[in-house]
Amino acid sequence: MLKAGVLGAGHLGKIHLRLLNQSNKYELVGFYDADPENAKRVVAEFGYTYFDTIDALIDAVDVVDIVTPTLSHYDCAKQAIKKGKHIFIEKPITNTVEEAETIRTLVAEHGVKGQVGHVERFNPAFIGVKDQIVNPMFIETHRLAEFNPRGTDVPVVLDLMIHDIDIILSVVQSPVKHVSASGVSVVSDTPDIANARIEFKNGCVANLTASRISLKNMRKTRFFQKDAYISVDFLEKKCEVVKMKDAPEQPGDFDMILQNAEGVKKQIYFDNPEISGNNAILDELETFAHAINTNTKPIVTLHDGTEALRVATMIINQF
Repeated sequence: MLKAGVLGAGHLGKIHLRLLNQSNKYELVGFYDADPENAKRVVAEFGYTYFDTIDALIDAVDVVDIVTPTLSHYDCAKQAIKKGKHIFIEKPITNTVEEAETIRTLVAEHGVKGQVGHVERFNPAFIGVKDQIVNPMFIETHRLAEFNPRGTDVPVVLDLMIHDIDIILSVVQSPVKHVSASGVSVVSDTPDIANARIEFKNGCVANLTASRISLKNMRKTRFFQKDAYISVDFLEKKCEVVKMKDAPEQPGDFDMILQNAEGVKKQIYFDNPEISGNNAILDELETFAHAINTNTKPIVTLHDGTEALRVATMIINQF
């Protein structure tokens, strides 16, 4: 079992602590938190071991799980890597692309592995359909959340939209050609609602909307490609696949047939996959353990996290 320690015991950090503690891939050694009062509460409630310095925790583990505010990701990761520790780092990977590039260089130099916590890659609805997403040419995403003061220290692009940026970059195998965007600050000092249009060199266009001042929560993405429409509901963990194929000579009574202006007939049919329940955060942590133990590439690499941050930064720079 890999010895693991968590940096940061806030809302998400506590979830990571609980899951690492119950995982059979890790031995949870303990945690560090910059707020001693919060640390005392966590120890009293859950009994986890508290380390009073980052260095002491890093020295005691094989894997450092970084769940601190984004501004401190870079310094925490650098300390861990230089001591030869593997790093799991929450999204966004760092505060700047330059910091992310430095972390990637350090990981290569010290022969350790890193994974970024883009958890939607492990959402069962996305896992259920990702193999059917082939060369999408138009993608539309809506990620809307009710207002929560937690996370408003960064623009909504880094707080919410970056999830969808990562998903899109994982399925569109083409360089970004152009980005246009607009954002509005309503409650926070940084944009609370944003819309972005990403154009890729292969002709694919993605239209993304993210808001943290909505009246209801929504996390939906729609993929349009030749002869198929695929919808993923990341919140409800549901997906829908609508496909078209050439219509049979003798359609059945219940076959859905469309005929275009040229007289070509297509049959519409549903190909909805079965979705298996899972804990996406536990899965991302355990697949990282597997990558370490088998010396294979993590599912969400530091390169993936860097590219998602690069596109997010391009969007923010439009505001």
